[in-house]
Amino acid sequence: MTARTDLTLLAVALVWGSSYLAAAQIVTPDTVPAMLVLRFGIAAAVLALLLVSRLHDFRRDELLLGMVFGAVLSLVLLLETYGLTRTSASNAGLLISLTIVLTPLLGRQKPPAPFYLAACVAVAGVAVLSGGGFHGPGLGDALILLAAGVRALHLTTIDRLSHGRTLDSARTTLVQLVTALVVFAVLAPAGRGVVEVAAELDARGWLLTIYLAIGCTVFAFLAQMWAVRRSSSSRVSLVLGTEPLWAAAFGVLVGGDAVTVTAVVGAVLILTGVNWARTVESRRAPPTLTPWQA
Repeated sequence: MTARTDLTLLAVALVWGSSYLAAAQIVTPDTVPAMLVLRFGIAAAVLALLLVSRLHDFRRDELLLGMVFGAVLSLVLLLETYGLTRTSASNAGLLISLTIVLTPLLGRQKPPAPFYLAACVAVAGVAVLSGGGFHGPGLGDALILLAAGVRALHLTTIDRLSHGRTLDSARTTLVQLVTALVVFAVLAPAGRGVVEVAAELDARGWLLTIYLAIGCTVFAFLAQMWAVRRSSSSRVSLVLGTEPLWAAAFGVLVGGDAVTVTAVVGAVLILTGVNWARTVESRRAPPTLTPWQA
């Protein structure tokens, strides 16, 4: 089960890594809420269609917890997306990786000291991968740093509040997406309107939006919620911490970024740190799992 969980999380990290390049092609500071409405509107509709036969079985705790998780999730996406439009990719990659360190501090089970050393190696890898490009804090940097903290809070909130409950992860995820969608829709009038932004998207823009909705939202959040119940939040955060590595890979293979010695060294450090942390975690007694339905 551990290998299956880790592979699932790696797939999530991969699609989230690709989301940086995808979002950069279509999102601007004044279109953030509108683009998030389009992304989460499509995602919620797709997931609702997949779950149509199970929607009548919603339980009160699934609705309430899903709304809590969705409120936190909406804050993560707003901070991260606004931050990415206002800072360099190197600063963003470095700061968002701090989720790796912050999550264990908030989790139910505190990891041993070697875990933190492994996390530091992984974060150092992100710093090297970004070319050491931390150019000084600005508004975008502050937003990404806040997003890293709220990401850690999102993971540990799911872990803590769902502990000891039998929940349908898919239905709870749907409530998350709808809750986030409502938040984005309320905020959209503060920027350019949803209809205006949608009308300006060309075929490529719509394909990227659909990919962000289905691959980076429906699949990713379902998989994350499934995995966090079968592992510790610290381990989930470490495996998802490979996200900047995949972002760099997509930048090279798709975006045409140059391959440098710095990038290779950074990638090796990230993989070393994650693998070390996984080894440390595997030596501990497995966490008591909360029963979730598929």
